[in-house]
Parts: sequence; structure tokens; C-alpha cells
Amino acid sequence: MIVIEKLQVNLPGFSLRDIDLRVGQGEFFAILGPTGAGKTLILEAIVGLVPISGGRIFINEKEITHLPPEARRVGIVYQDHALFPHLTVGENIRFGLRYCKNRKQTTCEDTQSIMDSLGLTHLAHRKTLHLSGGEKQRAALARALVVRPSVLLLDEPLSSLDPSFREDIRKALKRLHAEAGITFLMVTHDFTEALFLAQRAALINQGQIEQTGYTTELFQKPASPFSAGFVGMKNVFSAAFSGTQAILDALVLEMKRVVPSASQYVAIRPEDIHVSRKRPSTENNFFRGSVVGLSNNGLHYDIFIRVKDVDFQVLVTKSFLLDTPLLEGDVVYITLPASAIHTF
Repeated sequence: MIVIEKLQVNLPGFSLRDIDLRVGQGEFFAILGPTGAGKTLILEAIVGLVPISGGRIFINEKEITHLPPEARRVGIVYQDHALFPHLTVGENIRFGLRYCKNRKQTTCEDTQSIMDSLGLTHLAHRKTLHLSGGEKQRAALARALVVRPSVLLLDEPLSSLDPSFREDIRKALKRLHAEAGITFLMVTHDFTEALFLAQRAALINQGQIEQTGYTTELFQKPASPFSAGFVGMKNVFSAAFSGTQAILDALVLEMKRVVPSASQYVAIRPEDIHVSRKRPSTENNFFRGSVVGLSNNGLHYDIFIRVKDVDFQVLVTKSFLLDTPLLEGDVVYITLPASAIHTF
């Protein structure tokens, strides 16, 4: 269990402000945010690597705010692995035991079991200079786990890996969490990773927590423009509301429900917007617009469509464009299903 209360860290040009987090025992929790938001700084505060200006940190109900790093029983895995190049894989994995008070509790069989679980046994005598990215990350995980930490912190564990290795490590992390029963706290900028690995997550922006909740809840019900944009709701607009209608400049959207009076925005996922060349038969929420841009993203295309003075981003498959070829300047119709329009 990790509890963070009103954490403040002040560095030149950047601060963490009033960070409150509660990670349950044995939970896999993710901290999400863009580069420079303060994600790694939270991990370093938990480990004891940065000075804390205010607040308290607890692990398993014991306050560790002012304990030295070696007394916190916290393991951390950095995105750059931080392995010693002059040591073998086995020596790297066992390195932390010399500083661990519980080293006698970790037997050779335990170390071997962790290496077997991560597929590292055949690499035990190889220098880390000659490992692939995925192998280095597995070695870093093993080194962190062998000291039997109370919690394991993961700093962007997949960001430096090739796609072929990323899937393997993602599966290994999920399996290790299930087997070890250790509390995992991961920071990442990739929401897909959080959806796959974490039960709950927090979104951080410029040193402050924007929203905390189950990952599916963050995905479906963002609570701010930043949260909406981060989880892929690319269409976020200021709006005025009247009864069951949302008013976006010259566009009026029928919501089919009364919107809470405190709402200020509407957001629509790009994959939930329907586009066609023909006027749709629906009675509500269809608009005539023009294509102002197309972007090839490998497995899908983003189409940018201007309706009056409002620009919408629409996601379509490659097969859609094969069936319905579109070019900049083409006139199209878009439909916004009322059930897909989120308000906050």
C-alpha cells in the first residue's frame, strides 16, 4: 500500500503541488501524463531521491517520508535500465542484495526462480552490453524483485523498447504482478499501457493531479479538457447548454438528456463520429462540412472536417477510405450520435 498526502516538491522551475494518492495493497496503479508533468518526480520522492518540501508518504501504513532510501524497501526500474555494463546479468541481479537487510531471506532458489520466470537463466553469465532492449528490461525487473520490495516502482518501463519487445515485457509485467502480489506503481505517457496493466490510474498535468479513477472510467468519463485530450477525445469544445441541447458557436447538438448546469464542455471521440458522402437519414446531429486534411497513421487515417467554424477530427480505417475515397476540399456529412457526446 502507498499513501501520499499533500506531497510538495519544489525544484528550480518546477513544483509538485498537493499530490494526494492512495494505492491499495497489491494493486497495479498507473500515473499518466505528458513529458515534464512530474510523473518520475513522484517516484523519486517515494524512493527518497529528491527533497520533499511538504506532505507525507506512507508504505504499508508506515511513514517513510524522512527515511533514507535503503530503509524504505522500495524497488525502482528506470526506462534506461541503469544496469552496470561491467557486470554480468547474474551479478547485476544480485547486486542489490549486498545493501538489503533482508538478504538472508532471499535464497539462491528465490533468485533462480525470478530469473527463470523472466527467461534470464541462459543469460546469467553474459555482460549486459550484449543484451537486447527487452533482455535489459527483464534483467532490471529481476534486480528490483530479488530484494523483495514492499512496492515496485516502474518509470516508463516500455517506452524505450521496440514494438516486438514491448508486448513481451507488457505480458511479463502483468504475469509478475499476479504472481508476486506486490504493489506496482508505474508512470507512463501511454494510455494503452495503463489500460492493459493497471486497475486504476491518476492523470497528472504540470505538477498537479487532474483526475483519479479506474482506467476505464478515465477513458470513458474524463473530467477536464486536459483529461479528455490525453485519453484520446480529440474533439473538445467549449459549449453553452440549454435543456437537452449543447450550443457550439453556430452548431446545435441534441443531447437527448438534460445536461448538468455546471457543464462547460462537450467532447467526442474521433472514432465515434460517422462520416459519409451522402446526407444521412437521421434527424439529429448531422452536419455538412468539407475535408480540410487527411493524416495517414498506419492502421488508420485521421480526417479533419470543418463544419462552419468548428473543426472535427474523425478516425476511419484504411478500408473505409478504399470504399469512400476522400480528398481535401470534398464535401461530406458527419453525424454525432447523442450517446457518444460526453459533457463535463
